[in-house]
Amino acid sequence: MAVWWKQSVFYQIYMPSFKDGNGDGMGDFAGITEKLDYIKDLGIEGLWLTPFYPSPKVDNGYDISDYESIDPAYGTMEDFERFIEEAHLRKIRVIVDLVLNHTSSEHPWFKKSRSAKDHPKRDWFIWRDQPNNWESFFGGSAWEYDVLTNQYYYHAFAKEQVDLNWANPDVKKAMFHVMKFWLEKGVDGFRLDVINFLKVQDQFQDNPYDEGKQEQVHLYDKDQQGILAVIEEIAGFVHQYPDKFLVGEVGSEDLEILKRYSGQDKLDVVFNFNIGSIARFDLTMLYQQLFATEQAYDSYQIPTLFFSSHDMSRHISRFGNDEDRAKLVAALLLTAKGIPFLYYGDEIGMGDWITTDINKMKDVQGIMGYQLACKAGKSHEEAIAIANGKSRDKSRTPMQWNAGLNVGFSEHEPWMTIPDDANKVNVEDQQDDPDSMLSFYKNLLKIRKQHSCLTRGVYEYLNNEDGLLTFIRNDQTQRILVMFNFADHAKAIEIDNGFSTLLLSNKRKSFNRKEILANEVLIVKEETGK
Repeated sequence: MAVWWKQSVFYQIYMPSFKDGNGDGMGDFAGITEKLDYIKDLGIEGLWLTPFYPSPKVDNGYDISDYESIDPAYGTMEDFERFIEEAHLRKIRVIVDLVLNHTSSEHPWFKKSRSAKDHPKRDWFIWRDQPNNWESFFGGSAWEYDVLTNQYYYHAFAKEQVDLNWANPDVKKAMFHVMKFWLEKGVDGFRLDVINFLKVQDQFQDNPYDEGKQEQVHLYDKDQQGILAVIEEIAGFVHQYPDKFLVGEVGSEDLEILKRYSGQDKLDVVFNFNIGSIARFDLTMLYQQLFATEQAYDSYQIPTLFFSSHDMSRHISRFGNDEDRAKLVAALLLTAKGIPFLYYGDEIGMGDWITTDINKMKDVQGIMGYQLACKAGKSHEEAIAIANGKSRDKSRTPMQWNAGLNVGFSEHEPWMTIPDDANKVNVEDQQDDPDSMLSFYKNLLKIRKQHSCLTRGVYEYLNNEDGLLTFIRNDQTQRILVMFNFADHAKAIEIDNGFSTLLLSNKRKSFNRKEILANEVLIVKEETGK
C-alpha cells in the first residue's frame, strides 16, 4: 500500500494571511475552508498550517500560551473541526505546526514556574543563578533575568519564548498529551518546530566564538546528546496512529546533521535547508546539494523540496524577480526527487514586501534587529535596512486573490500591510490565462499526479553542465526526462528518440530534440516500445 505522504505535494498556509472568513482583517479557519476548492483544484493533497493556538503573538503564534485550544483570532474549535472534515472530504490531509521546544512566557506553566523556586513547575523550564554566554538565535543574550526569584531563564529565541526542560519527564509526558489531543482531533501529522533544540548541554559550557565569521558557534545549545532518543520516542508515539506524517524543522543547513533526524524509527522527513535556503540562485550550488543529498541519504530517507516559507524571502524575489526562472524553479520543485512543499502565493508569483516604516513591521526578528542596530549607533536608514534583512514580514503578506479591495483577502483592513503593487499579481487574473504562473503550477501538479515515476522514481541520471540541469526519473514502469536551461540563450542538446512525448514546456507546445530554448524546461516522457 502506497504511503500517502510520499505521493503528496504540501501547501503551506500562513494562518493570519491566507483568507479572512469573518471580516476582521485576520486569516482564519472559516477563510481556509472557503478556499478548499481552490486548493483542491490547484492539485494539492496535503496542507501544512502554521500555529493557530492561543498566543500573545510575539512571534506570530510560535509562542504558545495554550496547546489545546484555538486562538479566537482564527475561530473556534468547531471551526477547526469543520475545516478538518471538509478537507478530508476533498481527500486533502492536514498537518499542523507544533512547538515542543518552548512555550510563551504567558503560558500558565511558566507563570507557575517563575512564582517560586520551590514550585513543582520550576524545573519545567531552565533556570540559573548566572547566565553563560549563549546567544539567542534572534539576537542578544539567551538568558533573561527575572526579578521575582532573582534567577535567569533560558530562551533560545525571543525572551517571551521560554525553553522547556525536556530532561524533566513530566514535561515530556505533558507534550505527548498535547500530540495525542490533536491526533484524536483528526490531524494527519505534525511539522515539529526547531526540533533539534529540545536538548541543551547540561553543564552549560560557554559556546565558542568564530572570529572569522564574527559570530557565536552554537555548539552546546542544539543537536545535543540524547536528542535522537527523544526523536525516536516522538516518532514511535505518533506512528501508533495509522497514516500519520512527521516533518521536522532541524535548524541547520549541514547535511550531515540533517540526515541524522529522519528515516527508520525517526522523523519521516526533515526540511532540507541545504537545498531550500540558498540565498540567491546558484545552479552549481543547487545541483551540488541535490547530488550530495542523494549520495548521503539511505533507502529509508527522502529529501524535502522547498524554496520559500514563512521564515525566508520568497524565491521569486531571492532568485531575481524573473518569471521564467520562477517557472523553472517550480518545475524543479515538482519533478525532482523529494516531498515538495509549496508556499501559499508562490503559485501566482507573489514577491517580497519591503518597508521603510519600522512601525509597519510585525516580525520580532526585524524589530529586534532594528533595536540592536540603533543601540549600536546605526542611523535610522541603516537600522531599517538591517531590520528588513532580518524580518520575515517580507513573505507573510496577505494572499492576493483579486485586484479589488484589499486584494480580496478581507473586507476589513488587513492585519498586515499589503504591498502597493499587489493587485497586479492575483488569482482571479491568472485563473483562466493558459500562460500564467498559476496555470503552469496546475499543469505541473497534474503531470506529477499522473506519472508515478515523478513521485516514487529514482534518479537514473542526474547531471549539470554549462547551465543545463538534466535528470531522468525511473520507477521501472515509466521513464521521464526533465531538462532545464537556466541560460539566457538556446543550447544544442541530444534527446534520445525514445523520449518522444512532450508533457510540458514553459515556452512551446512541441519540441525540437536538438535544441532547448533560453530559460526553458522540457518534461518529456519515454514511450514504451520505442
